[in-house]
Amino acid sequence: MIRQGIPRALIVLLGTAAAVIALAGVQAAGSIVGPVVLALTLVIAVSPVRGWLARHHAPVWLQVAVPLAVVLLVLLSMVAVLSLAAAQIAILAPTYAVQFNTMVTDLQHWAAGLGYGSEQLNKVLSSLDFGKLIDLAQSVLSSLLGVLSSLFLIVVLLLAMSLDAPVFARIVDAASAERPELARALKSFTYRTRRYLIVSTVFGLICSVLDVIALYVLNVPLPLLWGVLALITNYIPNIGFVLGLIPPALLGLLEGGPKTMLLVIVAYIAINIVIQSFIQPKFLGDAVGLSTTVTFLSLIVWAWVLGPLGALLAIPLSLLVRALLVDSDPDATWAAALISGRLPDRSPTPAPEPQPKQPRQTEPH
Repeated sequence: MIRQGIPRALIVLLGTAAAVIALAGVQAAGSIVGPVVLALTLVIAVSPVRGWLARHHAPVWLQVAVPLAVVLLVLLSMVAVLSLAAAQIAILAPTYAVQFNTMVTDLQHWAAGLGYGSEQLNKVLSSLDFGKLIDLAQSVLSSLLGVLSSLFLIVVLLLAMSLDAPVFARIVDAASAERPELARALKSFTYRTRRYLIVSTVFGLICSVLDVIALYVLNVPLPLLWGVLALITNYIPNIGFVLGLIPPALLGLLEGGPKTMLLVIVAYIAINIVIQSFIQPKFLGDAVGLSTTVTFLSLIVWAWVLGPLGALLAIPLSLLVRALLVDSDPDATWAAALISGRLPDRSPTPAPEPQPKQPRQTEPH
C-alpha cells in the first residue's frame, strides 16, 4: 500500500502563511510581547547570580531581590543615558546651527568650482536643514527611550519571572524523560542567550572604552555619553555600531570639520571590525547558532514587528523561535543546519557489539 503524504511545496506554503499570520499577531500585540521578551531575556541574563546565591544557601527572598536589583539598575541606567543623549543634542543644536549652514554654503561653492553647479545639485544642497537632522536624531533617541517607557509592566514581569524561575527549571528537568528534545531545546536557548548577552556586553564595554578614548583625543564633545550609547547599540546585530557612530561623527564634522569626522569614522570602523569581526567570534564560537544571513534577516523582521525593541532583541527572539520550532523537532536536522550555517553532525551510530554464540545443546539420547 502506497502512502500519500502532503506535498512538501504545500507544507512550505502553509508554514509561510502561518508565519506571516503569527508575525502580524505579534506586531498587533507588540506593546505586550516586547516587554515580556525583554523581561525573559533579562531574567536569563542574571540567572547565574541567582544560581550562585542558591548554591550558597541564601534565603529565597535574597535570590529574587539581588537579580531584580541588578536588572533594574541596568534598565534605569539605559533610560538615563538615552534621556541625557536626547537632552544634550537639543542643547547643542543652536550652538552648531551657524557652522552647519556655513558648511553647506562652502559645499555649494566647492561643487560649483568643480563644474557641478546644476540646479538639481543646488536644490539638494539647499534642502539640507540642520533643524531636520536634529529632529531626526531626537526622534531616534525618543523611539529608543520609548522601548523602556513601560517600566512598571517590565518590573512586574521581572518579579513574577524571578519568582517562577527555580520552579520552571525543575519542570524542564522533569520533562526531560517524556520530551527530551523540547527540554534540550529550552536549555540550549537559555545557554545561548546568556552566553550571547555576556560576550556581547564584555566586548561592547571594550569597544565603548576605546571609542571614548578616540573621541577624547579627537576633541569630540561628550565622549563619555557617546561611548555609553555605543554600548547600548552594540546589542543591535550588524548595524549597531553604525547607529552609535552617527551622533559623534556629526558632532566631529561640526566641531573640527570633515577631517575630524573622517577620523571618527575610521576609528569606529577599526575598533569594531578588529574586536567584533576577529576577536569576539573566537570567544562566542557557535553559541548563537545563527548564520550571518539569518542574523541580518532576523534584525529586519523583528525591527519591523516590534520596532526598536525588536532590533535590540533580534538575536534572543530568533533563538527562542529556533528552540520552539526547530530544535525541539528531531526531524528538523537540516532546517537547523540552514539556520546555523553548519553541517549537521552525522557521526555514525556505533554498531551493537556481537553477542557471543551460545553453545548448542545436544538432546540426550
